[in-house]
Amino acid sequence: MRLYLASTSPARLATLRAAGIEPVLLSSGVDEEAAVAAAGPLTAPEMVLLLARFKSEAVVGRLVDGQPLDGFILGGDSAFELDGVTYGKPHLPEIARERWLAQRGREGQLHSGHWLIDHRAGTPGGAVGGVSTAAVRFAASITDAEIDAYIATGEPLEVAGAFTIDSLGGAFISEVRGDPHAVVGLSLALVRELLLEFDVTWTDLWNRPL
Repeated sequence: MRLYLASTSPARLATLRAAGIEPVLLSSGVDEEAAVAAAGPLTAPEMVLLLARFKSEAVVGRLVDGQPLDGFILGGDSAFELDGVTYGKPHLPEIARERWLAQRGREGQLHSGHWLIDHRAGTPGGAVGGVSTAAVRFAASITDAEIDAYIATGEPLEVAGAFTIDSLGGAFISEVRGDPHAVVGLSLALVRELLLEFDVTWTDLWNRPL
């Protein structure tokens, strides 16, 4: 059973590979800011689910090596929420630094949206989605120098909330409550549950040496 990942996220790819799945990567090309602006006011969970759906739908009907998609399409999106404010990717160093100064020693919620489309036999069928959320607490002892050094690596500029847990930012996170894979941006447990909606088991997707 083939899984098509409508994402170019290295973290999502690494998570799936570690779990025994080698997906086919497809860039969705979705203009996230325009999509959110057109949708009007959304909560953080609503926003990530909407973008996950748009990303998966954007690759429906594509060809890979001249052949139609035959399997499941998975779209994903993540956002960090602190004090009721939703934060995506900071893009700029000064914005990333401002966010880190605000979240140091505090706790927020990382929301990861997932949308799964049945595209077996080259034909789009049913679709299901869901959101996984985890509470993330940042160490209070993080120094300004550590923040500046982290931002200088460029890693926090293109990730939701300006942090990672599976790479350079992991040392600055003191606690995670909930699904840890939600923080990475792809909840293995939730994707497994979504697959069950189509009577497909998680192990059907295993295609890497164990």
